[in-house]
Amino acid sequence: MTCREFVEFLMQYLEGELPSERQAIFDAHLAECPWCVVYMSNYRQTIQLGHAAFESTDEPIPAEVPYELIQAVLAARSQV
Repeated sequence: MTCREFVEFLMQYLEGELPSERQAIFDAHLAECPWCVVYMSNYRQTIQLGHAAFESTDEPIPAEVPYELIQAVLAARSQV
Protein backbone atom coordinates (compact mmCIF):
# COMPACT_ATOMS: atom_id res chain seq x y z
CA MET A 1 0.00 0.00 0.00
CA THR A 2 1.27 3.44 -0.86
CA CYS A 3 0.72 6.56 1.23
CA ARG A 4 -1.72 7.82 -1.42
CA GLU A 5 -3.77 4.62 -1.13
CA PHE A 6 -3.62 4.97 2.64
CA VAL A 7 -5.26 8.39 2.43
CA GLU A 8 -7.92 7.10 0.05
CA PHE A 9 -9.00 4.40 2.51
CA LEU A 10 -8.47 6.29 5.77
CA MET A 11 -12.11 7.16 6.44
CA GLN A 12 -13.24 3.60 5.80
CA TYR A 13 -10.50 2.38 8.14
CA LEU A 14 -11.51 4.75 10.93
CA GLU A 15 -15.16 3.77 10.55
CA GLY A 16 -14.29 0.05 10.64
CA GLU A 17 -15.62 -0.51 7.12
CA LEU A 18 -12.55 -2.05 5.44
CA PRO A 19 -12.64 -5.72 4.46
CA SER A 20 -10.35 -7.79 6.68
CA GLU A 21 -7.67 -8.34 4.02
CA ARG A 22 -7.56 -4.62 3.16
CA GLN A 23 -7.39 -3.75 6.87
CA ALA A 24 -4.41 -6.09 7.30
CA ILE A 25 -2.61 -4.30 4.45
CA PHE A 26 -3.56 -0.95 5.97
CA ASP A 27 -2.24 -1.99 9.40
CA ALA A 28 1.00 -3.26 7.83
CA HIS A 29 1.50 0.12 6.16
CA LEU A 30 0.91 1.89 9.48
CA ALA A 31 3.54 -0.33 11.11
CA GLU A 32 6.12 0.79 8.52
CA CYS A 33 5.22 4.42 7.79
CA PRO A 34 5.60 7.00 10.56
CA TRP A 35 4.33 9.73 8.21
CA CYS A 36 0.98 8.01 7.82
CA VAL A 37 0.75 7.42 11.57
CA VAL A 38 1.12 11.17 12.10
CA TYR A 39 -1.31 11.90 9.26
CA MET A 40 -3.93 9.59 10.77
CA SER A 41 -3.46 11.10 14.22
CA ASN A 42 -3.93 14.60 12.83
CA TYR A 43 -6.95 13.46 10.83
CA ARG A 44 -8.59 12.00 13.94
CA GLN A 45 -7.84 15.14 15.91
CA THR A 46 -9.34 17.30 13.16
CA ILE A 47 -12.54 15.25 13.25
CA GLN A 48 -12.72 15.55 17.04
CA LEU A 49 -12.16 19.30 16.93
CA GLY A 50 -14.81 19.68 14.24
CA HIS A 51 -17.33 17.81 16.36
CA ALA A 52 -16.39 19.81 19.44
CA ALA A 53 -16.84 23.09 17.56
CA PHE A 54 -20.50 22.29 16.98
CA GLU A 55 -21.31 20.94 20.44
CA SER A 56 -23.68 23.09 22.36
CA THR A 57 -22.35 24.40 25.64
CA ASP A 58 -23.83 26.36 28.49
CA GLU A 59 -20.66 28.36 29.03
CA PRO A 60 -21.09 32.12 28.66
CA ILE A 61 -19.46 33.77 25.67
CA PRO A 62 -16.49 35.92 26.74
CA ALA A 63 -17.17 39.66 26.47
CA GLU A 64 -14.17 40.21 24.17
CA VAL A 65 -15.62 38.01 21.41
CA PRO A 66 -16.88 40.29 18.61
CA TYR A 67 -20.64 40.23 18.05
CA GLU A 68 -20.13 39.61 14.32
CA LEU A 69 -18.14 36.45 15.07
CA ILE A 70 -20.90 35.16 17.34
CA GLN A 71 -23.47 35.76 14.61
CA ALA A 72 -21.30 33.98 12.02
CA VAL A 73 -20.86 30.92 14.26
CA LEU A 74 -24.59 30.77 15.01
CA ALA A 75 -25.38 31.05 11.30
CA ALA A 76 -22.94 28.23 10.49
CA ARG A 77 -24.45 26.02 13.18
CA SER A 78 -27.94 26.51 11.81
CA GLN A 79 -26.80 25.28 8.38
CA VAL A 80 -25.51 21.96 9.69
